[in-house]
Amino acid sequence: MHRLVSLLVGVALFAAPAFADQKIKVGISSGNDEAVWGKVKEIAARDGLDITVVVFNDYLLPNAALDAGDLDANAFQHKPFLDNQIKTRGYKITPVGETIVAPIGLYSRKVKSVGEIRDGASIGIPNDPSNGGRALLLLQAQKLIKVKDGVGLLPTVLDVIDNPKKLRIREIDAAQLPRSLDDVDAAVINTNYAVPAGLIPEKDAIAIESPVNNPYNNFIAVRERDKNAPWVAKLVHAYQNDTIRQVIKDKLPGQIPAF
Repeated sequence: MHRLVSLLVGVALFAAPAFADQKIKVGISSGNDEAVWGKVKEIAARDGLDITVVVFNDYLLPNAALDAGDLDANAFQHKPFLDNQIKTRGYKITPVGETIVAPIGLYSRKVKSVGEIRDGASIGIPNDPSNGGRALLLLQAQKLIKVKDGVGLLPTVLDVIDNPKKLRIREIDAAQLPRSLDDVDAAVINTNYAVPAGLIPEKDAIAIESPVNNPYNNFIAVRERDKNAPWVAKLVHAYQNDTIRQVIKDKLPGQIPAF
């Protein structure tokens, strides 16, 4: 009898790891998004998914870390950005679930409206290709510049074919753009950098992207080989629910649920 009990205990102990939580690492951008992912982590834990959130302060490292295997997923980017990264770096990374859309805005400490922007003014834009292109399209929507046809979502400053105010466009690291507002006449700033700097998109932006049919929805991304893994579905479910929808509304000013 004792031998049977010992055998059963041994089998139970041996089998226990099969029921252990799946551990994954998810990379995100610094800022208010950390509050959302704190709640996602709680929800995922109920479904046996143990998430470690890794915070990054730029846009280039999260994909490099995911590709290298240092992360299992990331959630910080939109499709034009990922497409450019895949094209230039050969990453095999794919979206698996949408998260938020954060309309990019034009901010200034020197003027109160787009119409007040003077001839020869300096305008800061992000220096990465996708967000830089996005910024140029916002400037075009405000009739400050025109880019040539056929460039899609990724125009560069070399694609500007009309600049009636002779604006001086300065490409600056996206994270540094809020600090640049004292040095430029205006700057196009991503919401996830604007809000931590004390800027309120709905109040402070002198121009803002339309959220309707926005191609810049952010998403959770994983390596292509992992996209059908069971933990991926659990991760997406932990984000795409009414609880997280409310947290986004409460904690992410200027950002809108994309699911």
